[in-house]
Amino acid sequence: MLNVLVTGGAGYIGAHCCKELYLQGYHPITIDNLVYGHKESVKWGDFYQGDIGNPDHLRDCLKKYKIDAVMHFAAYAYVGESMEDPLKYYTNNVFNTINLLNLLLGHHIKYFVFSSSCATYGNPVSVPIYEGHQRKPISPYGRTKRMIEEILEDLDAAYGLKFISLRYFNAAGADPEGDIGEKHDPETHLIPLVLDVAAGKSNTIKVFGTDYQTEDGTCIRDYIHVTDLARAHILALEKLLDGSKSSVLNLGQGKGYSVLEVIQKAKEVTGKAINVVNSDRRPGDPPVLVASNQKAIQQLGWKPELSNLDDIIRTAWNWHRKI
Repeated sequence: MLNVLVTGGAGYIGAHCCKELYLQGYHPITIDNLVYGHKESVKWGDFYQGDIGNPDHLRDCLKKYKIDAVMHFAAYAYVGESMEDPLKYYTNNVFNTINLLNLLLGHHIKYFVFSSSCATYGNPVSVPIYEGHQRKPISPYGRTKRMIEEILEDLDAAYGLKFISLRYFNAAGADPEGDIGEKHDPETHLIPLVLDVAAGKSNTIKVFGTDYQTEDGTCIRDYIHVTDLARAHILALEKLLDGSKSSVLNLGQGKGYSVLEVIQKAKEVTGKAINVVNSDRRPGDPPVLVASNQKAIQQLGWKPELSNLDDIIRTAWNWHRKI
C-alpha cells in the first residue's frame, strides 16, 4: 500500500481526495495546521497536525511515515484577501511550498500532484480556456499558483521531480454519501452562500453585476463536482507512478452556468424561496470562465460524472442541512 502525503488534507478538496485515495487502496497521511481545515474531516488515513512552513514538522512527519508521493493542497485561497495582504499569500503559498519541495527532494520523493487554479489565466482572451492560454493572473493568489507551476517545471528539469498541475475551475458540491462537504469561514463561494439563504441562515444572496455580456447579464462559471476533482487526482497520481511525463491539466465540466441559473436550480432542488439583491460588479470578475477539459479526458481517461448542476446542488444541499 502506497503512502500519499496530503498537505491540507483537512480542507474541503483535500478531505475528499483522502476519501478517494482510501477507496482506491492508498494510505493517505494528512498534514494540516488546522488554520482553515477541520480535524473532523480527516476520516481516512492518518493525521499529523503540523505546518508545511515549519521544517521540523515536515522532517518529523517524513521520518514517521515512508512517503511515496504527495498531493499538495495547503494554501490560502481568498482572492480578495490576497489583494489586501499579498505578503501573507507569497509567504504561505510560495515560500512554504518551496520549503516542502526542498525536504521532499531530500527524501527522494519525486511524485507530486499540485492543486492549481484557473486563476493563473487571469481575464480570458478566448473561451473555452485551453491549457496553452496566456497566463496573466490578476491577483496575488493567482500569481502564487503560477509561480509554483514554474518552480515545478524547473525542479523537473534539474532534479527529475515529476508533477501534474491541476488547474481547477469552480469546485462545488459535497461527498455523495454525506460524509464531508464544504465548510469555509469566511464563506465566499456562490453555492453554499445561496444554500445559506435556502436554509434560513441568511436573508438574501447578493448578485454582483447584472449587466455582463451574457444571456441573463450575470457571470458564467464552470462548476466541477468535488468528487470528480478527487478522482482526477487519483488518476493523475497513477499516471505519474506509471512513468508519465510532467503535465498541466484543466479540471472543469466544460460547460458554464450563470449566477441566476445557479440560484434558480437551488430553488428547484431545495424547494425554498431565495431572495436576491442585485449589486455592482466586483473588480476583476471576468464575464465567462469555462474550461476546455479535453486534455484531462485524453491524458487521464477521466470523465466528470457528478458535475451536472442538479447533482452538485443536491449533494451540497444534503450536506448543508447537517452543518
